[in-house]
Amino acid sequence: MLTLTLVLIKMGDGIINKIAKALAENSKTGLTITELVKVSKLSRHKVLTALAKLDGGDKVLIRKAGMAKIYSLKKGDQ
Repeated sequence: MLTLTLVLIKMGDGIINKIAKALAENSKTGLTITELVKVSKLSRHKVLTALAKLDGGDKVLIRKAGMAKIYSLKKGDQ
């Protein structure tokens, strides 16, 4: 968790921190965008923007399950 915290402090975005925390708490199963919206109580657009930043920083793993994408933090970043 320390590595993730240092990376997110450098990014300087509280929304990203909120999404990363939700993903870290649900690291075994991962979360869909809809689940992240419910857990974080943020708008869908803000969640998507934060996920794009995390994906750009190579911090998130994306799996496809049918039509849904399941997001989780990469193992070294938890």
